[in-house]
Amino acid sequence: MQQKDFRKLGCAECASGSDLGFDFTMAFQPIVDVQTKRIFAQEALVRGRRGESAFHVFQQVNETNRYRFDQSCRVKAIKLAAELNIAQDSFLSINFLPNAVYKPELCIRTTLNAAETFQFPKEKIIFEFTENEQITDSQHLESIITHYQQQGFLTATDDFGSGFNGLNQLADLKTDMAKIDMVLIRHIDQDQKRRIIVRNLVRLFSDLDMTLIAEGVETQNEFHVLRDMGVRLFQGYYFAKPCFESLAPVHWG
Repeated sequence: MQQKDFRKLGCAECASGSDLGFDFTMAFQPIVDVQTKRIFAQEALVRGRRGESAFHVFQQVNETNRYRFDQSCRVKAIKLAAELNIAQDSFLSINFLPNAVYKPELCIRTTLNAAETFQFPKEKIIFEFTENEQITDSQHLESIITHYQQQGFLTATDDFGSGFNGLNQLADLKTDMAKIDMVLIRHIDQDQKRRIIVRNLVRLFSDLDMTLIAEGVETQNEFHVLRDMGVRLFQGYYFAKPCFESLAPVHWG
């Protein structure tokens, strides 16, 4: 019954956080293309209304409100992205909670309505799912990704290398992109094993025709090592920190 009631909520109610019991907003962090010196995408990151961390917000998410929270995240991100005119020259990347999506064709309706309401082109939206959320039904996740791609959205595997299923999930899921987690990036310039792993991941994703993004890059040396391996899309504090309800200036290195 609760899910049925939630499906009746519109964009305005999602954007206001209606019935959640708490409110939140978004910060944006750029994903940069170092070859073209352009912003590839802006990732929408959850924040509290007074700038509290994503961890603070997620502490208030539970089984009862997970679906409602996931829907609100999408609408808030699209609304703010439209106000900031992100689609003019880059994509919008939105994280979604796979375990909150009970039926892809129904749960995507709010996103499609929000894109239409706020005049944000759906082909400019990337949906990221994180490996850090344990997937209880991999076939269900595969159906979500397939349906989203059929609707014209791009998809990405977030935090690759730190999650529950790793290569098994990569074999089953056909996302358009993958983001190498910061646990493999950190101090890569000082760690031969990490360099070997990431160098081979770059080749692997190229062979799979998947776009690769290195996230969590914090130092110039990390950036230089990854760039020399052929990585061109980057995200991390070295380039820009998340900016509260606005777009951050970029340091190009």
